[in-house]
Amino acid sequence: MGNGFPFIDIILFAMVAAFLILRLRGVLGRRDGHEGHRRDPFLPPNNESAEDKVVALPDRSTAEASAAPANGEAMTPLEAGFAEIRNSDPGFDPKEFSSGARLAFEMILGAFAEGDTEALKPLLSPEVYGNFARAIKDREEAGEVLKETLVGINSSDIVEAFMEGPVANVTVKFVSDQVNVTHDRDGNVISGDPESSVEVTDFWTFGRDTRSRDPNWTLVGTRSLD
Repeated sequence: MGNGFPFIDIILFAMVAAFLILRLRGVLGRRDGHEGHRRDPFLPPNNESAEDKVVALPDRSTAEASAAPANGEAMTPLEAGFAEIRNSDPGFDPKEFSSGARLAFEMILGAFAEGDTEALKPLLSPEVYGNFARAIKDREEAGEVLKETLVGINSSDIVEAFMEGPVANVTVKFVSDQVNVTHDRDGNVISGDPESSVEVTDFWTFGRDTRSRDPNWTLVGTRSLD
């Protein structure tokens, strides 16, 4: 009899342990590696390598842009363009883009007036760069000097956004006050008025290949209102 008590204790402990295991399974659920109902969003899919652990989380601004407005109205063409760009470039932010476009506008105007092709090259598409470089060369060969002063940018508004294949395109309307004067080789004014500024309206289109790791946009087209 005395040797029976330890055996009974073992049985009791085993029963208690089994009861606790069943309770835990009821609360937490059974995990056998094939449940598939929840996945850690910060881990890559099983078919990705360990080097592909940077997962693009859903962009809230993209979802908001691609959804219809709460009032049921359809998106404007510009809003639809933003949504289309965000589908390929979730990091696209119109406000940040506008700030960068204003800076690029100032830099490009200044570099063109100074004939600085090295500064222009990374800011322009090859086609636009070729046109700018040709104009600078023609000006230099004629002995002309362009003095261009950007008095101020009155407004800069995005008026168009669209995808062209993998290339995102955004057009900005710049309204600025400028003093543009061209002198001949003898210093005589041949165009412009050095004493007054004029309001100039430009439409500049910037583009970026969304497949590229380079986040910079380049000027791909220009036009002005006469």
